[in-house]
Amino acid sequence: MKRVSLTLSAAAIVAMTLAGCATHVKSLPLQSATSLNTANAAENSGAGSSVAIYFGAQPHAPLTRDIGAASHSVRIARSSDGPEASCDKALAAALDKLRADARQKGANAVINVTTRFHTTETDSTTTYTCGVSPSAAAIAVKGELVVLQGH
Repeated sequence: MKRVSLTLSAAAIVAMTLAGCATHVKSLPLQSATSLNTANAAENSGAGSSVAIYFGAQPHAPLTRDIGAASHSVRIARSSDGPEASCDKALAAALDKLRADARQKGANAVINVTTRFHTTETDSTTTYTCGVSPSAAAIAVKGELVVLQGH
């Protein structure tokens, strides 16, 4: 009887511990994340800021050339300033990777950018999707690398 009680107690503790470690899918506003990303791009290199990012169906100049798709996943350690700030930093890092792809392949913009965490995908022009746990924030981004007229 004592052994059954100990086994059940241990199982309950494990279940409660795992429940507290769950990853939460968040939908967050793009405005704060994109302003952070613009600041990072300007700090990292003048060329980085010349690659425009267009989320979802945001209007953009006409295409001169379609170079192809690019996608990246980023997972960063969660910072002490909260889950939203961690997600903003993860998005900024993922967009930096898209910009680097664009520069390397001669594109001046990334259009139709979508964000995703596992099966939850967003093609919004105002929000993005991120997964956040007690230890990390994660996001996947994809978009089309293009050359736009007048950029």
